[in-house]
Amino acid sequence: MNQRPELPRIMGLRDLVLLHVVAIVGLRWLLTAANIGPSSIILWLLAVLLFFIPQGLAVLELSSRLPEEGGIYVWTREAFGPLHGFICGWAYWVCNLIYLPSLIIFVAGNAVFILGKQYAGLADNVLYQVAFSLIILWLATGLNLIGLRSGRWVQNTGALANWIVVALLIILGVAAWNLGVGQNPFTAGALVPDLSGNSLGLWSSLCFALAGLELAVIMGGEVRDPARSLPRSILVAAPLIAGIYIVGTLAVLATFSTSGVDLVTGVVEAIGQAGELLGLPLFRIVGFMIVLAGLGGFSAWLAGSARIPFVIGLDRYLPSGLGRVHNRWGTPHVALLVQGVGASIFILLGALGSSVEEAYMVLVDTTIIVYFIPYLYLFLTLVSVRRRGIGAKRPVFTIPGGTPIVVIVAASGFATTVVSIVLATLPTEVATSPLWFFVKVVGGAVGLIAVGLVFYFRGLRSHR
Repeated sequence: MNQRPELPRIMGLRDLVLLHVVAIVGLRWLLTAANIGPSSIILWLLAVLLFFIPQGLAVLELSSRLPEEGGIYVWTREAFGPLHGFICGWAYWVCNLIYLPSLIIFVAGNAVFILGKQYAGLADNVLYQVAFSLIILWLATGLNLIGLRSGRWVQNTGALANWIVVALLIILGVAAWNLGVGQNPFTAGALVPDLSGNSLGLWSSLCFALAGLELAVIMGGEVRDPARSLPRSILVAAPLIAGIYIVGTLAVLATFSTSGVDLVTGVVEAIGQAGELLGLPLFRIVGFMIVLAGLGGFSAWLAGSARIPFVIGLDRYLPSGLGRVHNRWGTPHVALLVQGVGASIFILLGALGSSVEEAYMVLVDTTIIVYFIPYLYLFLTLVSVRRRGIGAKRPVFTIPGGTPIVVIVAASGFATTVVSIVLATLPTEVATSPLWFFVKVVGGAVGLIAVGLVFYFRGLRSHR
């Protein structure tokens, strides 16, 4: 196995905390929750208890034991061997090729409000979506090619913009409620989830919204004192993330009728309409802040996910050129460029034969299925690494309570992940053809894994 080249250690604790927030907190998930209704608060709490906390504990211990560049790929490789490590890493990377276009669709839809409320209809224009997405994709790729010294400030600014938007939501939500113009009744009956309805299918989206604590660890080779900084950043960021989602959803429900929430532009509309009631022109300001937040999250995932093919390229299971580092900037430039090309292809494919909203949901559900495959490995790896004592002999953090507690944590996370994968295959209300929606989502996920296995076995033959 080739020795990894040294990458500049740029990120400190503050950068990591902001990276967690901007990468995981997606304002669009507040809209998904608002579409469910007041019962989404209970579903958020269940997702935090059954998935987010087990995820956080698993990443805390594994990042303390193996704080290496490549993160979840390296953990799985060390626990179960190169084949499973490759499947985990490949799934993580290719799901981001799908996720990145879905994130840009959200950003593009909200960017039109910077021009003015009268341009809101442009958000449904596929040509505009494609052109905007490609420009932003390659702008962010260029910044990350130069390195984290510049790229991290896009992420940090995005995290701050996230907080500003959520703060506005909370302030306006409280004001709207006090003025008696609140939209949704928070009665005991309204808080009970409808397990037979669309809300159950959308629960997998809420779990997906809480995923991503492992992203910063993938860049562990670029973190100062990673064995200490990574676990500490998770302990600081995790409560902030859960609080933003739950309180932010309450604010959206207080200011906006759930029957009118648009999955792409709903946050701007919620704040803008509440602002109009109070005589405040907020559409342009909020549109700009949401674009900054979206660009920060996009840059974070673009940078983090590119490290996976970089490390796999060093292991020679993908073309070795992916493991090259730029002589001047010290970045995995080949992996970033390949990722940019792949994401461009998915942007174009996602626009074919669907409405903008349906294309968005196909991308989201396919991403959920492929992205959660590494999470199945994450929880299995936690048990294996603890049992075999892999990694640091004295890790900064270990899950207290011994092996039984570790097994309970892993079982909760694993079971929730399986349920989320199954629920993600269910067609949503925006699907024009439920059968075709199912075929595109499941077929796309299976096809992506199959393509990866072709690369793996070709790389294995070259090894031999």
